[in-house]
Amino acid sequence: MPLASELVQSCTSVFTLPEIYSRVRDVVDDSNSAMEGLANAFKLDPALSVRLLRIANSPQYGAPKQIDTITHGIKLIGLQAVKDLVAETTVGRTFSGMPVHLMDALKFWRKSVFCALLAEKIAKSCGIDDSERFCVEGLLRDIGHFVLYQTVPQRAQSALIEAGYLEASLAEVEQSNIGCDFAEVGAELIWSWNMPVHIEQAVRCQLSPKDAGEFAIDASIVHLAGVVADNEEQEPNRRREVFPFHLSAVAATQFKPANLPALVEEVRAQLQRTLSLIASQALAA
Repeated sequence: MPLASELVQSCTSVFTLPEIYSRVRDVVDDSNSAMEGLANAFKLDPALSVRLLRIANSPQYGAPKQIDTITHGIKLIGLQAVKDLVAETTVGRTFSGMPVHLMDALKFWRKSVFCALLAEKIAKSCGIDDSERFCVEGLLRDIGHFVLYQTVPQRAQSALIEAGYLEASLAEVEQSNIGCDFAEVGAELIWSWNMPVHIEQAVRCQLSPKDAGEFAIDASIVHLAGVVADNEEQEPNRRREVFPFHLSAVAATQFKPANLPALVEEVRAQLQRTLSLIASQALAA
């Protein structure tokens, strides 16, 4: 059976982040880089520039006047938010390339954005500093399935059906049928993209957050959000009322499950608006 890294290597030409992500990441990570360099990187991608300006002019930021330049938009929303925007948008383009006969890419993207928004809200509700960083971690939580459906579609689909029929853990069935699970594959893909280690570890250890070491908080937040996102995907009459959270994840974050219904309602209300800001009109419809 193939290793997770082998599956990722077999489709590296498909799953390569565009140059814009690498350039923006380099500028943001370099404290000596000038704002002009970041604005110039955005000019490589007119569509991304439009999304930046739409976000900067959204009610969330309450700018006193219209933001009409990339430089002003970056200053308003902040460097980390810019970096996350680029990651979300470029990953979204990767999602949209999946052939429709293999998986519903629009549904997959919506679920991923739901998980991203919920991860950030859970972190914030736990009083965790820099809660925005969990948005990208949540967005990429399930990206391993994107690779599985591209490389071993029949086995991936069989695992999904079998897990539902047996009411078993999807990851366990994937380990049995494929030799690796979506969390391993997703982490290998993120590693191949040279993304920050906290993202890679959050995705890799989401099924067992206590194994994430210094990144246990990240893995725990992704675990909590992922469990809820999976449940949200179910038909209403099949949704759980009690979630199978790992106790270690709840303990590490001090998350209060009683807060969850309100957070989920907030995310549901925010989801469509967020999709319209970071995705194409087709995805937002």
